[in-house]
Amino acid sequence: MNKTVVVLGAGAGGLTAAADLRKVLPAEDRIVLVDRAFGGGPGLSLLWVLRGWRTAEQVTARPTAAALPGVEMVTAEIERIDIDARTVHCGPAGSIGYDALVIALGAGLDTAALPGLPQALETGVAGQFYTLEGAADLHTKIEAMAAGRVMVLVAAVPFKCPAAPFEAAFLIADQLGEKFAGGAVRVDAFAPDALPMPVAGPAVGNALVGMMDTKGIGFHGGRSATAIDPHACTVEFADGTTESFDLLAVVPPHAPVAAVRSSGLGPNGWIPVDPATMATRAPGVFAVGDSTALLLPNGKPLPKAAIFAEAEGEVAAHQVARYLAYDAPDTRFTGQGACFVEIGGGLAAKGEGDFLALPAPRVTLREPSSAYHEEKAQQERDWLARWNIRS
Repeated sequence: MNKTVVVLGAGAGGLTAAADLRKVLPAEDRIVLVDRAFGGGPGLSLLWVLRGWRTAEQVTARPTAAALPGVEMVTAEIERIDIDARTVHCGPAGSIGYDALVIALGAGLDTAALPGLPQALETGVAGQFYTLEGAADLHTKIEAMAAGRVMVLVAAVPFKCPAAPFEAAFLIADQLGEKFAGGAVRVDAFAPDALPMPVAGPAVGNALVGMMDTKGIGFHGGRSATAIDPHACTVEFADGTTESFDLLAVVPPHAPVAAVRSSGLGPNGWIPVDPATMATRAPGVFAVGDSTALLLPNGKPLPKAAIFAEAEGEVAAHQVARYLAYDAPDTRFTGQGACFVEIGGGLAAKGEGDFLALPAPRVTLREPSSAYHEEKAQQERDWLARWNIRS
């Protein structure tokens, strides 16, 4: 009998899974990719939109049937995942039964989880750079700053792309130019973790702090925000201290989206997966990307990053095929990954290593260079060219 495999979410992991499933499943099997909009930019471009080096339109990918031949694309809001009935409920678009399922729905932004943040965003004293529209708006706010303090705040962990807040601090300082260099505008980064990118180890974290210090950017670790006062322009922290700002560039709290929570696969919403195969506790159900909780050998979670989501998407596709009793490669997730840290001036550092290494990840932060900046630009070009194919 013909099989139906459903992939939920058209981000990095979902697109990769759907494309690779089509390569390994028989032509008569049905592959259904469901997404609310089928449009968005690669995460690595958000910081360049924030800096003003890209517009939202320039970095938007809109996958079509030409980019995903043989994949049925359904535009719908996913309301509920019924694991027992092996069915995905998509509201007016109807319900879709499956023989195997790949959940790649990412992580949502939960601004309401930090008291005062919704009001701060609404009144314009705060901005965020985790959406294309938000990054472009924050660029405009920074451009208008003449004096004062920009606070880059990580509201809570976990969050997508561990380097992003610190890249933002570098690029905001770069955009401010003489206003920052001359001391009219200060830039400070605050985070709940003691060091940036803690999963990469203290050497990487300390190296990033050193880079920020050299640029004149303050780093304040171990500071967990508890509330924002949008009228006084202050942030309250769990240690009882208060810090003021003139503009808040915030990484909003992240949370599993409602459809992921509806599956019941994770006690706190994030879905635990086998670190090698992306299998969940439910037979025939796999999860990839930011919606997962993949624990490393040292007990820390794998960072939420597109490079891992893509690798996991390929693994999930091959493991789905094997689950359905087809002859497919026994591909395993290796934990190899890298990310760039833009520091301005056309330079980027690069962190890369083995995140599944024992007893802890082995990660090296490479010195900033124009070559790494160009490598990131090539990744962006490759991504947009792959998914913006037109018939």
